[in-house]
Amino acid sequence: MSALLQQPGYEEERLQRLSEQLPCRELQAGMLLSLMGQLPHATVSCVECVSAALLFEQVLLSFFGGDAASLLPRSPSLSDFVRVYRQQSSQSPAKQTRYIVMEKAELLRDADANLLPALLRLQELVEDNVTVILLTEIVWDKFRPNTGCFEPLLLHFPDYSKGELQQILSRDKHPSYSAEFYSSYINILLGVFYSVCRDLRELRHLAALNFSKFCEPLAEGKVKETDTHKLWRNMEPHLKKAMQTVYLREVSSLQWEQMQQMEEKENGAMRGLSAHTHVELPYYSKFLLIAAYLASYNPARTDKRFFLKHHGKIKKTNFLKKNEKTSNHLLGPKPFPLDRLLAIFYSVVDSRVAPTASIFSQISSLVTLQLLTRVSHDDQLDAPKYKCAVSMDFICAISRTVNFEIVNYLYDFL
Repeated sequence: MSALLQQPGYEEERLQRLSEQLPCRELQAGMLLSLMGQLPHATVSCVECVSAALLFEQVLLSFFGGDAASLLPRSPSLSDFVRVYRQQSSQSPAKQTRYIVMEKAELLRDADANLLPALLRLQELVEDNVTVILLTEIVWDKFRPNTGCFEPLLLHFPDYSKGELQQILSRDKHPSYSAEFYSSYINILLGVFYSVCRDLRELRHLAALNFSKFCEPLAEGKVKETDTHKLWRNMEPHLKKAMQTVYLREVSSLQWEQMQQMEEKENGAMRGLSAHTHVELPYYSKFLLIAAYLASYNPARTDKRFFLKHHGKIKKTNFLKKNEKTSNHLLGPKPFPLDRLLAIFYSVVDSRVAPTASIFSQISSLVTLQLLTRVSHDDQLDAPKYKCAVSMDFICAISRTVNFEIVNYLYDFL
């Protein structure tokens, strides 16, 4: 791989590290290196930046520092951003190309109609050597603006082949077992799941979740590492059952055992809760319910401090108004729009699982279970609003099962 990544101006050691970080992506990495310089860049998450104002602030902060970002007005327009950027770039001209990397760029479809076309022509607007990179998991045709725009250069990353997935997943070998043994396990896993799932993150999750089951006969001394056929016969029913919950992250038998042990330790805190509802919720639904509770009981203006990175500690005195003394929990849950729920959900779930599943059906399920209440009219399909309908004790119990400290994210408990 390193031979294909040999590019002028790059140290051999850095190329080697890149090769290790991007296995089986030699062609794409080589093309990117041939097009780009040493990458002074601003990384912008379209999940975290729920408004254009946050996007503008993040770009200016990354390129020019906090003083430049503070020059934006309270509700900046695109022209305000262009004006401040041009002013700052004239004072600090780019010695090499600046790059704005937009993660989850498909979310820009829901932004102002002029934002995406402007980003694609940003170099002309700000008169600076700047390039915008859109990272997305959908094809460009599905979010090209109807009004027309500058056509970007497309670089396609194809799905990994079965052999490439075998090579990548085998790198995660368990330290207590040989590389050959773990590789044979991955081969069995792919034999079951490859026909229905090609997503590397999901397959990596499944591999980690089911490996202990694969090793059970070995740990009990019933078979040897080389008895692949016997290991497969023991594992086959478990893997076929796991196929029913691909992407949904529902509770597996292993997780259920761990949760039972946890519940034995926390019996007092769990008293009075519905064990059925508590256990049967899929993994994503738990985080959706947590996000809904936070959206219902936190003022919307605190989302930036709670859920955006690198904003330091929040001080309640900075947000208190003179007449604001009543606890949000005493006032009861407030309605929130769907886009705010999703923004909080992706923020709290990001470090634990990749949000690859379709979550809208799980929101509907939470409404059916009366854990969420829809408060907007049925004809308002473009902007549905919800309220969280669970108690503080219930949501704390749900949070413990996914190791999420919800109290640290509640405005009333600062």
